[in-house]
Amino acid sequence: MNNPGTPTFDQLRIFLTIVDTGSFAAAGRKLNRAVSVISYGIANLEAQLGVLLFEREGTRKPQLTVAGRALLAEARSIAHGMDGLRAKVKGLLDGLEAEVNLAVDVMLPAERLGKVLRAFAREFPTVQLRLHAEALGAIVAMVLDRGAVIGLSGPLSAGVEGIESMAAGLVPMVPVAAPDHPLGRMEAIAPGAGRDYTQLVLTDRSRFTEGRDFSVSSPKTWRLADLGAKHALLREGIGWGNMPLPMIEADLVAGTLVRLAMPDHPGGTYRFSGIWRRDTPPGPAASWLIAQFVALGADDREAAGMSDV
Repeated sequence: MNNPGTPTFDQLRIFLTIVDTGSFAAAGRKLNRAVSVISYGIANLEAQLGVLLFEREGTRKPQLTVAGRALLAEARSIAHGMDGLRAKVKGLLDGLEAEVNLAVDVMLPAERLGKVLRAFAREFPTVQLRLHAEALGAIVAMVLDRGAVIGLSGPLSAGVEGIESMAAGLVPMVPVAAPDHPLGRMEAIAPGAGRDYTQLVLTDRSRFTEGRDFSVSSPKTWRLADLGAKHALLREGIGWGNMPLPMIEADLVAGTLVRLAMPDHPGGTYRFSGIWRRDTPPGPAASWLIAQFVALGADDREAAGMSDV
């Protein structure tokens, strides 16, 4: 049984440099080594593997053998992995996090989240990301409990002991219902009319919302922990409720939802904050993320006549 030896990374780098530059001499110039050292390195690599990698006879330029072509992809994969390892170690030595845990409020527009995370992937290719989408007080709870190092939270983070924050924009909230819902069919909605119909309400299990309601005006409620489920039930005409405007703009255009002109429940603005534990300041990558959300949030404009929710 033939068992190949274990080549060194330097031998693999010499092999790949010859392939990329086209000759032993060019590889020597690129690696700042004598041609004899390059030839010796390849000879040792071939001896370790037990196969010839280059045809050297009858050609001015070294040509890969069948075995050389077969091993080329694996050698590149190892080299890329080693480059990634070295980049990650350098980042750690420079204070860069290996991983960032980020919790974001489900009310955050998906387009904004996607824009920030695309830029993050380009800026910090060695940093892994764990993303948690939560509702209401669950973002604050995750940060306080160290389940996330930073969060993009709604207004429930305000004034929480041990939490530092920076304003990061807002999203308009509007009351909506399906067009065949009784409220959706009303041309003029009288004050208090919403109390006669089921209101779909977003909730969570965190200690920060226990026993508290937000923008609830109807005694008849369905409580949902998932914003996507609330959206779907609104479109089915099961009830009425507040939704972030960016999430349902397409529904308003298509007519699958209608905006309710409720004099006693006009909607409001849902304000975001970038948050972190006071005793655990974010590292470079996490700080960059918060700065991006803050910068994009600075461009938000409050809709006229809306109050905070």
